[in-house]
Amino acid sequence: MVKVGGVLVCLLIIALDVAAGILGFQAEVAQNKVKHLRLWIFECRDPSHDAFKLGLAAAGLLALAHVIANLLGGCMCICSQDELSKASPNRQLSLACLVFSWIILAVGMSMLVIGTLSNNKSRASCGLTHHHFLSIGGILCFVHGLFCVAYYVSSSAASYEEGKYGA
Repeated sequence: MVKVGGVLVCLLIIALDVAAGILGFQAEVAQNKVKHLRLWIFECRDPSHDAFKLGLAAAGLLALAHVIANLLGGCMCICSQDELSKASPNRQLSLACLVFSWIILAVGMSMLVIGTLSNNKSRASCGLTHHHFLSIGGILCFVHGLFCVAYYVSSSAASYEEGKYGA
């Protein structure tokens, strides 16, 4: 039963991240449908309410997937270099995936938020272009899903290993 639960958690994380990525791409498409005038890196355009809603939903799903992966993956604490060198390969992989998932979350969420805020109704002005931020954030949602699933699996394996062998 535990294996089935693990598979369901992995599928849930992947589904949330894929949905967030698709919403990021749809927000980019909605943003490109509004009228705009572009000159090098400066752009004047009307905000897209649809892109704002889709970008906000993508950011929310990305955050939810990250929270679920971190809560259900558990905490693999490694406080020193000595502990890291003595840790099992599963535990080392778990830590690496956790660090990468946080980095990807920070960059992907930043991209989605910048792209979303550029489509806020109160921002009908000219400025630096925020072109492709929503689609880059969408791509990072897919990558985030891979690292979160790898974190969950390696963390679960490390927990099983420590519980079984009493490490």
